[in-house]
Amino acid sequence: MTIARPRRCRRVQLSTPGSSEKMIQKASESKADHVFLDLEDAVAPSQKRDARKKIVQGLKSLDWTGKTRCVRINDLTTEYAFEDIIEIVEGAGEHLDTIMMTKVLTPSDVLFADTLLNQLEKKLKLKNRIGLEALIEEVEGMQNVDAIARSTPRLECLVFGMGDFSASMGVTNKNVGDSSGYLGDVWHYARFRLIMACRAAGIDPVDGPYADFRNAEGYREECKRSMILGCVGKWAIHPSQIDIALAEYSPRPEDVTRARMLAAAYAEAEAKGLGAINVDGVMVDVASIRILRNTVLNKADLYGM
Repeated sequence: MTIARPRRCRRVQLSTPGSSEKMIQKASESKADHVFLDLEDAVAPSQKRDARKKIVQGLKSLDWTGKTRCVRINDLTTEYAFEDIIEIVEGAGEHLDTIMMTKVLTPSDVLFADTLLNQLEKKLKLKNRIGLEALIEEVEGMQNVDAIARSTPRLECLVFGMGDFSASMGVTNKNVGDSSGYLGDVWHYARFRLIMACRAAGIDPVDGPYADFRNAEGYREECKRSMILGCVGKWAIHPSQIDIALAEYSPRPEDVTRARMLAAAYAEAEAKGLGAINVDGVMVDVASIRILRNTVLNKADLYGM
């Protein structure tokens, strides 16, 4: 069954402390195509309730044109999660695109938020459905990733949170998101498993943070690794990472031009009853067009290229 979900840009998900009005404003003015205003790790317990008010005000008063507007809530084991959802949705409602859940372990975690959002949307008579994004950052969550990915049509995205996942697995690494010191990519299996679950369910896979924001090349390398496997984007914990992610997760203009040329040539050939054609020494058939569509053309259309 095909489920219709909104297509949203997630090349870079900019992490922004919900307790800082200054940073919320800077995030709205940034080039990030997805911003999540954080109520979890970036906000001290004593500031969490006040941060909700700042987030609501920021969502309602600032210009977020061209951005996916997201709020990351506290995990469901805390006293904050249900009120995070209620206060943010009641306060910002139509100014909110998605809610990001943390430390998701089972499908029932997602279904809790789904049920609560169903009730709030009916109460507030919201016209647009608020989507859900879920962080997979515990071993139990990764073991249940296929069922989580298929838990509800409201779920749009899974994010690989390698920071807490490292702690959960007992992985030793000097910086969150850094796979150096290991022969190969220490995150390959976890990323690949999450991406497969997302693609099977028709939702977006996103890579998590890279802690050393001063190491631009290290961040770029991790973007390349996750993009090659199929991730649509990566977190940015600092504005300096935004341009790198936008570049790495966007198709190159010359690739877009060539893909459109090949697609047009194949469409013309198909209309003549041909199943495969030779274009400049390259065989083009239905399989190659599908690859171009999924890796270049659909992205170009979404990003306005």
